[in-house]
Amino acid sequence: MFLAIKEIIHEKLRYGLILAMFVLISYLIMILMGLMLGLANENTAAIKNWDTKTVFLNKNSNDNLSQSLINREQIKKFKAKDTALIGVTPVVMKTDDREEHKQTVQFVGLNREQYIYQKKLNLVSGHRPQNNREVVVDESLQDQGYRLGQKITLNSSKNYRIVGFGRRAKLNISPVVYGSLDDWRSLKGINDNIVASGVISNQKLSTSAFPQLQRYSVQKFIDKLPGYTAQNTTFIFMISFLMVISLIIIAVFLYILTMQKMSHFAVLRAQGVPAKHLVKATMAQALILVVVGYIGGVILTELTSLLLPTAVPILMNWPLISLLAVVMVILGLVGALLPVRLILKIDPAKALG
Repeated sequence: MFLAIKEIIHEKLRYGLILAMFVLISYLIMILMGLMLGLANENTAAIKNWDTKTVFLNKNSNDNLSQSLINREQIKKFKAKDTALIGVTPVVMKTDDREEHKQTVQFVGLNREQYIYQKKLNLVSGHRPQNNREVVVDESLQDQGYRLGQKITLNSSKNYRIVGFGRRAKLNISPVVYGSLDDWRSLKGINDNIVASGVISNQKLSTSAFPQLQRYSVQKFIDKLPGYTAQNTTFIFMISFLMVISLIIIAVFLYILTMQKMSHFAVLRAQGVPAKHLVKATMAQALILVVVGYIGGVILTELTSLLLPTAVPILMNWPLISLLAVVMVILGLVGALLPVRLILKIDPAKALG
């Protein structure tokens, strides 16, 4: 380790440039991971906030909550203790004083007697909807000028009033507007025989709970959200590709540096320095470059997340960052194996001759 540090300090420019490259690669990996987690959170924040364990939809809904319609006949066994009816439909929201400013939102109709309304509307200000035409909206809409008591228009229906702002109210990357199931039916243009889009439970229920409906575990339901799996798969591919690139860069740079130092290593070998000592120095260099580069990337990412506007969804997950750090260290040590082979094959007589 001493030899590795001594050489890095002596060759400041050379190792500084290599380190800068590792910092930038780590930074890009962290940014992509943060964006992936941020977008995933905006897809599923409301679902997780409801403490969802099981979801039931109409069997003909094509796994889409907003396309599902459930009638009274299909929920004869409904028990309100651990389950809640929700109605979901996308709508366009605007205000009278800002007619040109329109916002696409997900309207979620709730029953005031059930657990989502009673326990899972986490308000940052205001109160829960007490009557029809009163709504709670996601807190992110405050940044766009919406305020408590303001009247809004949903689609072509006027005279809705904002009575509260909720935390973690995002669904399908759109802000959620919570209202009543009656308002949902009005916006959807359906009759009173249709009671909901889906049944949400905070318990793991079996298919027998609602045999006429399609049952989903929460993870299966999330995976079926439009674009969710494709989005995450794309980000994971890009992150994995960058990690492979980092492995190649470590191997190539250390290989070139080792080739340039062959004569020095040969002298050290001729003086009786064991090959394992030189191998440890090379592995230590790889470890130092990867760890310091990764820490630099994390610091840059954290600073970036503080400077980015709230419209850019970026989320830092420290357990995942720690796991990624372990993977990067392993990749760095694997990349150092290529120059290690050169060191083990050094013949002092040939290298000096």
